[in-house]
Amino acid sequence: MNNSKKKQKISSVRDLKVYKISFNTAMKIFDISKKFPKEEKYSLIDQIRKSSRSVCSNLAEGWRKRKYKAVFVNKLSDSAAEAGETQTWLEFGIACNYINKKTFDELNEKYEHIFAMLNTMEKKADSFCKDLNVNN
Repeated sequence: MNNSKKKQKISSVRDLKVYKISFNTAMKIFDISKKFPKEEKYSLIDQIRKSSRSVCSNLAEGWRKRKYKAVFVNKLSDSAAEAGETQTWLEFGIACNYINKKTFDELNEKYEHIFAMLNTMEKKADSFCKDLNVNN
């Protein structure tokens, strides 16, 4: 076993690597979407911003409800669904020439990584949900 990788205490959802990546990716999408045409304001721009942010917000909700394993797992599933929706909006972004292939590939890969982390969390849900007290 590799001793250089010590188990880090997670005291907040913000300590989760998947949360950090999701948040930073949502902020990148926010910045990129500022350059989309104004006629996309109520369709693509609002939708991609909402779904990308919902990955984080569902993680946060699940974190606070993790004393109920089924609810925690459900919120992880919701996060994954929002990540999938964001990928679809990114496909529209590239199809409409609002983003280039390099940007699409980078963001799409981030969401694939997010999916993998969420899947791992779901498989290890017991380790996230055990030994909780009222203050968590």
